[in-house]
Amino acid sequence: MRVLVLFAHPVETSFGAALHRTVVAALEKAGHMVDDVDLYAEDFDPRLSRAERLAYHDVDADRSAVAPYIEKLKAAEALVLVTPVWNFGWPAILKGFFDRVFLPGVSFRIENGKVKPTLRHIRKLAAVVTYGGTRWRALAIGDPPRKIVTRVLRVQIKPGAPLSYLALYDMNRRSDAERAAFLDDVRRRMEAF
Repeated sequence: MRVLVLFAHPVETSFGAALHRTVVAALEKAGHMVDDVDLYAEDFDPRLSRAERLAYHDVDADRSAVAPYIEKLKAAEALVLVTPVWNFGWPAILKGFFDRVFLPGVSFRIENGKVKPTLRHIRKLAAVVTYGGTRWRALAIGDPPRKIVTRVLRVQIKPGAPLSYLALYDMNRRSDAERAAFLDDVRRRMEAF
């Protein structure tokens, strides 16, 4: 299976980077072809420009600035996000990826004023995320990142596709052993992906 991995963390020595390396290695070990997109390493520009916004609904507009990412998304059979949650949301670079790449004609189309998903070729979805805060704290404000994956992205992909949301909450207070156990769980889950 061709898996698009979207990674969003600026520090190569972080626990997030260790998760990213684990995800990619486990998927490859399982025989998947991985399109690994490290948004920070690639210096992805998350800013939706004025011109891009004005042409947003024009599916024939010049999308050359993000064309390689669009092609990877269109070729993907599975999608895996590896990202921290900061201030109860995605890092700006990942949010900008969704704004600039998940476009009309790419991730959805509009028919008679209604949005119709077009990522039905994606047959599996997973998110590997870390939170500085506790699960209860995230729940108190609705845990937007979890809802984006389990509600927004889920309806864009193949109906009934398997979905995994692997989250380590309160990671700043986790012991080395707890972080290692989470890393091992992620490795096992990705090897079975």
